[in-house]
Amino acid sequence: MVYGDTHGKPVYGRAQGKAELFELGDEAFFAQVDHEFYYWNHPLHGPGGKFSRLYPYDRYKDARVLEVGCGMGTMSMNWALQGAKVTPIDLTPTAVKQTKRRFELKRIDRTPCQAQAERLPFPDNTFDYVYSWGVLHHTPNTAKTVEELHRVVKPGGSVGVMLYNRESILYRFWVRFYEGWLHRESRFLDQVALGSRYGDGSREDGNPHTWPVTTSEVYRSLFTPFARVRTRLLGTELDNIFKRAMPGLGHVMPRFIKKAYARKWGWSMWIEAEKSADDQNEN
Repeated sequence: MVYGDTHGKPVYGRAQGKAELFELGDEAFFAQVDHEFYYWNHPLHGPGGKFSRLYPYDRYKDARVLEVGCGMGTMSMNWALQGAKVTPIDLTPTAVKQTKRRFELKRIDRTPCQAQAERLPFPDNTFDYVYSWGVLHHTPNTAKTVEELHRVVKPGGSVGVMLYNRESILYRFWVRFYEGWLHRESRFLDQVALGSRYGDGSREDGNPHTWPVTTSEVYRSLFTPFARVRTRLLGTELDNIFKRAMPGLGHVMPRFIKKAYARKWGWSMWIEAEKSADDQNEN
């Protein structure tokens, strides 16, 4: 079970006040998928478009951009509509097929392809910008995938990667304490299996491999090939976490307190890294 298998299914939503099933691949399906995705990440949207508080769309108009792990194609669509020459890839045929279908509906002339993040099918120094959202922590060798991002981005280019944070409230409270200790799941599951089952997609029995990272690992090992690295924690999930963990207090907790927690213990770690202009991958 991987992202494209669990999320590439018909979805339920509401249309004209009534519950409705949106079939995979039609326009209403993509609209519902996007609505949910945008809602969960609404603090990241700005005047420049969806996720414009993260992505430098203006800097990469007409540039070659790679998305590693496109899912249903929401982010690739936004990059294409912003004028980038985006190439979406994904491990699963479902994701590639649905992204292709989305592009057909939007009349976007770009071609998604099936590929593995650990073996990207592109020459060295191909892309101006490479990004990946919530994908690389699902690979058995995250360090190798980061090396591949470094290899295919051009000298002077940048990457943007979201990885789950092992020091987050969600992981420490929900995965380790609530499921691991309180529900005694740690008796049967090791740390990787516990994170895989309850860290992401828990309603669909989790993912086959989920291992969040720490800030220290990002700087000291994973992103060392890059010249400059910056991280920040997003924490867009904390509003729901507080409401579930503290049903009364969570609904009235001031926004500035939630934002303070998000900056320190958010689940989503956003990593920006630049490749040296002198780096030609000559190792």
